[in-house]
Amino acid sequence: MLGKLSWQAIPLDQPIPLVAAAIVGLALAGALIWVTVKGYVPYLWREWITSVDHKRIGVMYCLLALVMLLRGFIDALMMRSQQALAFHAPGFLPPVHYDQIFSAHGTIMILFMAMPFMIGLMNFAVPLQLGVRDVAFPTLNSVSFWLTAAGALLLNISLVVGEFARTGWLPYPPLSELRYSPGVGVDYYLWAVQISGVGTLMAGINMVTTILKMRARGMSYMRMPIFCWTSLASSLLIVAAFPILTATLAMLTLDRYLGFHFFTNEAGGNPMMFMNLIWAWGHPEVYILILPAFGVFSEVIATFSGKPLFGYRSMVAATMAICILSFLVWLHHFFTMGAGGDVNGFFGVMTMIIAVPTGVKIFNWLFTLYGGRVRFTASLLWALGFMVTFVIGGMTGVLLAVPPADFLLHNSLFLVAHFHNVIIGGVLFGAFAGYGYWFPKAFGFTLDEGLGKAAFAFWFTGFYVAFMPLYVLGLLGMTRRLQHYDNPEWRVWLLMAGVGALLILCGIGLQVAQLAVSIRTRDRRRDVTGDPWDGRTLEWSTASPPPSFNFAVLPQVRGEDAYWAMKRARRAGEASAEAPRYEPIEAPRNNPTGFVAAFFAVVIGFSMIWHIWWLVLLGLAGFYATFVVFAWRDVEDTEISAAEAARIDAANLAARGEVRSLAGPA
Repeated sequence: MLGKLSWQAIPLDQPIPLVAAAIVGLALAGALIWVTVKGYVPYLWREWITSVDHKRIGVMYCLLALVMLLRGFIDALMMRSQQALAFHAPGFLPPVHYDQIFSAHGTIMILFMAMPFMIGLMNFAVPLQLGVRDVAFPTLNSVSFWLTAAGALLLNISLVVGEFARTGWLPYPPLSELRYSPGVGVDYYLWAVQISGVGTLMAGINMVTTILKMRARGMSYMRMPIFCWTSLASSLLIVAAFPILTATLAMLTLDRYLGFHFFTNEAGGNPMMFMNLIWAWGHPEVYILILPAFGVFSEVIATFSGKPLFGYRSMVAATMAICILSFLVWLHHFFTMGAGGDVNGFFGVMTMIIAVPTGVKIFNWLFTLYGGRVRFTASLLWALGFMVTFVIGGMTGVLLAVPPADFLLHNSLFLVAHFHNVIIGGVLFGAFAGYGYWFPKAFGFTLDEGLGKAAFAFWFTGFYVAFMPLYVLGLLGMTRRLQHYDNPEWRVWLLMAGVGALLILCGIGLQVAQLAVSIRTRDRRRDVTGDPWDGRTLEWSTASPPPSFNFAVLPQVRGEDAYWAMKRARRAGEASAEAPRYEPIEAPRNNPTGFVAAFFAVVIGFSMIWHIWWLVLLGLAGFYATFVVFAWRDVEDTEISAAEAARIDAANLAARGEVRSLAGPA
C-alpha cells in the first residue's frame, strides 16, 4: 500500500535530524497558528499565494531563497564544526550523516538559494525597467515559482523521512546507481531537482519572451538597462542548458527505476557520458547565476556614482560573449579524466579566454566610479567587496584552467575555495546588493543602513577568514569531503575556517536584525517619492511599492537611462506639456493554478521516491486536471478604469512634487 515507506524511514537513531525537524515543525506550526489567529489567511491566499503579479512572485522567490540560505548555512556550520573537531577523532557527525550534509548543502545553495534569488530579482525588476505591466505569461510565472518551491519542499522532507543523497551536489555514477546507492537519497535528489528544473526552464522562457517582445515604446535593444541584458543572457542560457539537465537526470532515473544502464560501465553504458552532459549544463549554470549579479552591480554602481555606466556597449558585448563562451569550457571540470592533451589544451585556452569579457566588466565598473559623486550605501559596499573578491576568485580560476596545475589541485580544497570565492563573492554579494537596492521599491520603505553596513563587514571579513585557509589546505594536499583527518598541519587552518563561519553567522544575524528593525521603524523610513536613490531607470518612476499595473501610462523612451533623461528634461523645461491620456487597463486575475500544480507535483515526486504507485496515478490525474481546468477557464481579466489609473498616477506625481506624468502623451 505504501511501497517502500515504513517507520524505519524515520531516523529515530539520529538525534540531530530529529531535533532539527522538531524545531522547524514547531516554527511552521507557530507561524500557521499566528497567521490563522490574526485572520491573515484570506489576505495571503488572495494577495500572495494565488497572485500572478510579477512583483509579488519576485518577492516570494527571494523569500524562498533567504529561507534556503539559512537552511544551507546550517549545513555549512555543521561541516565546519565537524572538521574542527575531527582531528584524531570521529567528531559529532557519523559518516553517513556527514555525506548527506555536504550533498544537501551544495544542492540547496546552488539550486534552491542562488537560482531563486537571481530569478526573483529578475522577476521583480525587469518588467519595471522595460516599462511594461507584467511578464509575457503571468500564470506560467506563478507555476514556475511554485514548482521551485515544491522541489525545495521535497528536498527538506528528506531530512526526516528517509535520507538525502550521499553523492555530492552532482550525483555522479556509478556511485548514484542503484547498486551503490540502494536507498531513496538519490531519488529525493532526482525528483526535487527535476520538478524545480521544470519551473526554472519555464521562468527562463517567460523572461526571454518578455525582454524580446514587450519593451516600452522607444526602448530599442541598445537602450535597455544593463540588468535587462544580463537577465536576457541568463535566461537564454536557462533555455539552452536546463533541457540538458532534465535529459541527463531522466536517464539516471531510468537507470535506477527500470535498469536502462545508460551510465553503467559493465552493462554497456558510459559514466563519462554523464560527466560530459552534467557539466555541459553545470558550467553554463555558473553564468546563469553570475550574469544577473553583474547586472545588479552595474545598476548599483551607476546609481550611487551619479554617472552613466561607463562603456555601455562594451558591457553588452561582454555579456553576450560570456553567454556564448560559457558552452565551450565544460570539460575543465574533468581535466584529469583522460580526455587527452589536445582536448585539455583547447578547453584550458577557452577557459582563459572567457575571463577576458569579465575583466572588461571590472574595468567598466571602476571607470564608472572614477570621478563620480560616490555614495557609500550598503548596496555599493557589496559591489565594492565583490570586485575585490571576484578578481581573486577569477585569478584562481585561471590557474585551475591550466591542465598541469589542475592535475595537482583537482578534488582538493583549493577547488572548494575557488568555487565559493566566485559564488559567494559574486552571486551572493550581488543578491544582497540587489536586495538592499530594490527593497524600498518593493515595500515602500528603506532598510537600516547602519545594520546593513555592519552585516557587510561581518560577511566580507568572515568570507576571507573562512575560505582563504581552504586555498592553503588545498596546496597542502587536503581533499574534499573528509569526515575526519589525522594531519596536524591541517588543523589550525580548519579551526581558522570555523572562526570565519562564525563571523558569517554574525553577518546573517545582523541581516535578520536589519529586517526586523527596518520593519519596526518603517513609518519613518517611508519612501514617498518612489525614487529614494535618485535612480536612472524606469522602475524609479513608479510609486513605492508600484501599483499592480506598474505604469498608468506606458512610458516613451528616448535614450539610455530613460528615467534619468526624463528628470533632466523636466528640470530643463523640455518635457512635453501635453497631458497624458489615461485608458482602461486590463490586468490578469489571480489564479491558484501554480499552487495546486505544485501540490500535485510534491505528491507525484514523494510517491515516486517511495514507489507508492497508486498515489503516483492520483497525482498525475490531479496534475492533468489542474491544467485542463486552467485551459478551459472562462474568466475575464480585471479592468482598472481610466479614472482609477489617473487617481493613482496623480498621487504618485504629487508625492514627487510633479504636475504631470513623466511618461508623456499616450
